Amino acid sequence: MNGEQQHDADAGSGVEDMEFSWDEYLEDTGAVAAPHGSFKHVDTSLQNGFAPGMKLEVAVKSDPNTYWVATIITTCGQLLLLRYDGYGEDRKADFWCDIMTADLHPVGWCEQNKKVLKVPEGIRDKIPDQEEFLQRVLEGACSAPANLLEGLHRGKNPLDLIAPGSRLELQNSRDALEAWIVNVVENVGGRLKLRYEGLEDSDTFDQWIFYLDPFLHQVGWATQNGYNLQPPLAIRALKSEEDWQEIVKKVEEEEEESSVPTDLFKDKPVIGVHSFSEGMKLEAVDPAAPFAISPATVLKVYNEKYFMIEIDDLRPERATSQSYICHVNSAGIFPAQWSLKNGVHLSPPPGYPGQDFDWADYLKQCGAEAAPQSCFPLLTSDHGFKENMKLEAVNPVDPEEVCIATVTKLKDSYLWLQLEGSKKPIPDCIVSVESMNIFPVGWCETNGYQLRPPRKAIGISFTSLLSHFSVVINGKYCCPKIYFNHRCFSGPYLNKGRIAELPQSVGPGNCVLVLKEVLTLLINAAYKPSRVLRELQLDEEAAWHGHGETLKAKYKGKSYRATVEVVRTADRVADFCRKTCIKLECCPNLFGPQMVLDKCSENCSVLTKTKYTHYYGKRKNKRIGRPPGGHSNLEVAMKKPNKRRKKRKHFFVHKKKRSSTSVDNTPAGSPQGSGGEEEDDQDEVDEESLTEDSASEQQDELLEESEVSEKKSRSSSPAQSELSHSLTQDRDKRKRKLRTFSFSDDENKPPSPKEIKIEVAEKLQLDSNPLEWSVADVVRFLKSTDCAPLARIFLDQEIDGQALLLLTLPTVQECMDLKLGPAIKLCHHIERVKLAFYQQFAN
Repeated sequence: MNGEQQHDADAGSGVEDMEFSWDEYLEDTGAVAAPHGSFKHVDTSLQNGFAPGMKLEVAVKSDPNTYWVATIITTCGQLLLLRYDGYGEDRKADFWCDIMTADLHPVGWCEQNKKVLKVPEGIRDKIPDQEEFLQRVLEGACSAPANLLEGLHRGKNPLDLIAPGSRLELQNSRDALEAWIVNVVENVGGRLKLRYEGLEDSDTFDQWIFYLDPFLHQVGWATQNGYNLQPPLAIRALKSEEDWQEIVKKVEEEEEESSVPTDLFKDKPVIGVHSFSEGMKLEAVDPAAPFAISPATVLKVYNEKYFMIEIDDLRPERATSQSYICHVNSAGIFPAQWSLKNGVHLSPPPGYPGQDFDWADYLKQCGAEAAPQSCFPLLTSDHGFKENMKLEAVNPVDPEEVCIATVTKLKDSYLWLQLEGSKKPIPDCIVSVESMNIFPVGWCETNGYQLRPPRKAIGISFTSLLSHFSVVINGKYCCPKIYFNHRCFSGPYLNKGRIAELPQSVGPGNCVLVLKEVLTLLINAAYKPSRVLRELQLDEEAAWHGHGETLKAKYKGKSYRATVEVVRTADRVADFCRKTCIKLECCPNLFGPQMVLDKCSENCSVLTKTKYTHYYGKRKNKRIGRPPGGHSNLEVAMKKPNKRRKKRKHFFVHKKKRSSTSVDNTPAGSPQGSGGEEEDDQDEVDEESLTEDSASEQQDELLEESEVSEKKSRSSSPAQSELSHSLTQDRDKRKRKLRTFSFSDDENKPPSPKEIKIEVAEKLQLDSNPLEWSVADVVRFLKSTDCAPLARIFLDQEIDGQALLLLTLPTVQECMDLKLGPAIKLCHHIERVKLAFYQQFAN
């Protein structure tokens, strides 16, 4: 990549950052956001410190000099809904008050400040003995925190109290019995950037940790609990022992100024007692590289709460070890065989002989025992996450980055996340559903933090960057004014009424920007915007001389997007506009740099839609899928006129199901183009080609077989001598390029009983046991059958012999998204394999 290209890429990413919108992204991708309630740590961080059921003393409105005990019913930001004690379940007297302005105090404040506690008038008759009533309701009650009702912290979210400069203590990730003081550099919604005390001028060892992390504590925790307060080994050599001791003394002197309220950590998960022993084997995910599950060993047990795990490595020359501290609730530790039971790949230890890892042999080889199931906590499945949901997640390789993430797989309470837009591509990350490094959609925006957006399929060039900012460097890139000539013929795609509502002109300005706006206006002025977008879509096989821009269309509540080519220089604008008009089958002067004053030079006003398409050499009654120049069936069709209509209809339906990009060439206004049911169905199928995922490897493999099916089912059509050869080739190219994964009529039709009987009679002889088949073996078998086009699905989903024998008709339809016909045909071959398996290998 040269310097200019590098600059373009950097500039493009900046534009993407600026333009990204979660709402548009979810709409464009058709994905859904993970529910906010699934992120418990975020919910906790949003609490204001007050909880329903807490009690406080509140001034009585009717007599401001007296107070009475009230209970918090609910909270909303700095507002509290209160009910005076004594009203019971009666909600009529509930009232809202603002923490910042109301006269609120913790329980006991009146007694300390010699204020009067007096029953409000509305419930005075219900409380004959005030002293006895207060003693009863306050017994075991929880008072609202005093620091949130008085002083500088009044009305503040507890999270806001962890300000930059605050001090905390962080346990050593390599030695659980040690901790050191850290400074808060930044607080992003509870996600703290921490720097070790004594390293004020260096960010080399900075860490990002959520404030509820079990290894994070208030200052003084280490001393109070008998842990060593000393810097980690990685930084210990940077200063002398005297310097470190001096730092401790300084922190003790300034403790009150930089201290964080202790009740801030009351919602932290409580660490339980573990039952692991040294030498036990288990499966684990390395937090520093959470991309694989590997065998691991309990290397050291510190006490009843903490133990150290090391990822196994059998290489004799290894220099460093991957070890880290765990507790009983640590994420990413599993019992042996967990991967096998959940169908997840287990990475053998480096240096392990062979690829097929076996736990029984490995334990025997190591002379170790596996940690029993009782050592591990029960996993929760009630979390709300589902595959393909979107969220925001921390990049484990670069914790500064928070990226868009997609749930690609779910097992128990663990997610496999694909991070989009990271600076360096990384494999799917394995995280717990309770991880504090994942956040709901919109979290970064709410907290003012930069979210890494996804990369666009086509990079933004320098010219595109100009278009976003409407910058014109010189006349070469300055587009002339584009006129909409409302009197000209609008063609079958564009709505004449909507065209009349368009502005008289657009521009002048940057070419890319102006033409993108013109095309957007035309798409929105169409009868079916998605169909116009499809006509404008970039033909990837054609020579590309312009600039790719992504345009959008909405139709029937769905959104579509496609890449459209626009020109970049002023000298090509007129030709671009004329060719685009012809592509949309409207008058070549409908829009362009020339204004039509009285009469169009094309004399388009006298043409009907049928005559117009004939006039421009693009016959609309062309049969779908007709091969260029092919008339071999004409004579047969003329001999059997009675069957022609039936054949034509069947052929149309066949093509509609077979190819999602067969273009409907019937003009609007003619009987075939009047918006009937068949046309609408065809459009819905066609529009699938506009999505970003329209081209897949499966399509290419299906082409050959689909063409054979097409030849078999092709019916005759009338001669079309006036059809332009160039337009035919262009249309055929687009069909071949955009064809999507679908099936012919023959494939969708369930096999008849006769066919099934004939096929069952064909006994299958297997050369090897299907239970031992690899994915490649399964693919090889399928390619030998008439279900060869489905082989790619089995390869993508890694279905081996064992999985093949478990497949049933409902499973095939649901997991592979197949229609009934292809699913039945596929299951027939699977049943043949099962039958052969039972006959040849079951014993």
